[in-house]
Amino acid sequence: MRLSTHDTVPRIWTVRLHSQPGGPLLSCPHCTLHGYQLPASSARSAVLTHLARHAQHDALPGHLRTCQCRARGCSWHPRRRGCAGPVLLALTCDRSGRMWRLADACAACAAATSYTAVVPDTLPGPAPTKATSRTARRSHPLHGPGERLRVREMLTYLAVALPRYSSPGARLLALQCGLRADHQGHVRLPNGFLRGMRLRDRIELWSELEHAGWLARSAPRHSRMEARLLDAAMQRQASGRSTRARAAHWALRPTPLAAPCGMAPSVQLTALTLAAHTCDSTGSTELDLLSRLCGQSTQQLEDLFDQLVRSRLLAGWRHIGDEEISWSLSPQTGVGQATVQR
Repeated sequence: MRLSTHDTVPRIWTVRLHSQPGGPLLSCPHCTLHGYQLPASSARSAVLTHLARHAQHDALPGHLRTCQCRARGCSWHPRRRGCAGPVLLALTCDRSGRMWRLADACAACAAATSYTAVVPDTLPGPAPTKATSRTARRSHPLHGPGERLRVREMLTYLAVALPRYSSPGARLLALQCGLRADHQGHVRLPNGFLRGMRLRDRIELWSELEHAGWLARSAPRHSRMEARLLDAAMQRQASGRSTRARAAHWALRPTPLAAPCGMAPSVQLTALTLAAHTCDSTGSTELDLLSRLCGQSTQQLEDLFDQLVRSRLLAGWRHIGDEEISWSLSPQTGVGQATVQR
């Protein structure tokens, strides 16, 4: 049996897409794959699947994983912060969408690197016993920091896994699918649930995710919509299904920034993203990161922030220099207290 160590398994993998007349050519220097042609519509999904297989094959215990960004002199991001936080899997795509990198990086480096998302850990953990499951339900409240963290991780991953032009409605649907899928990547959403999200008749959103190669719908049923997630990272999530289900439930009413259901998906997605980055009554984050999470330009984000202020969800917001933005919650903000401004 071969034993892997951090010296022989650096846990950094890179693939490239080369433009060809018949479709992009995928090449990977880390394996015997010198290049094979892909349909343009499925290239993104093929890249993510290939990188996920490398991460699973070269698995390491947590205490042996090290920040690969630090090992390279922190050259992947501006030199303005040191290494800190747990070592995570970070997925980076360059601006052109032709180079993809999956690597172990600490939380600080991952947050500082442009076009980077934290990938949910895909290594399955031990199955919890009934006793530990009951203990977990008693010890963890329905909504708390764990749910916010899980939603924040999923939002950052979708920011890279989905095309930049993906609509806010499609992102909200993908978030629920990713959090509610089983360990084989299958998801079943009842029609009543979709009606509650105002997505019951939004077939174009499913088509949008299918066109991106992120999921494939099954034959529609009378009582529910079924789909299979094609993203390899979504098929082997380490966190338990009940844990993710709690996060998905919180995402529907993200206390304390729950936007009314009648508001546009862009407003709901922005409110959810801010709630996932809010501690107590204030929050701040990098403007570029927020733009990627919401799929909006800087100018569009400013308008959405103003709408949240008019809806009395936010007390105000401001720029911090050229790169960050901060906000504060309205004292009246609470579940069910916000009203749509007519």
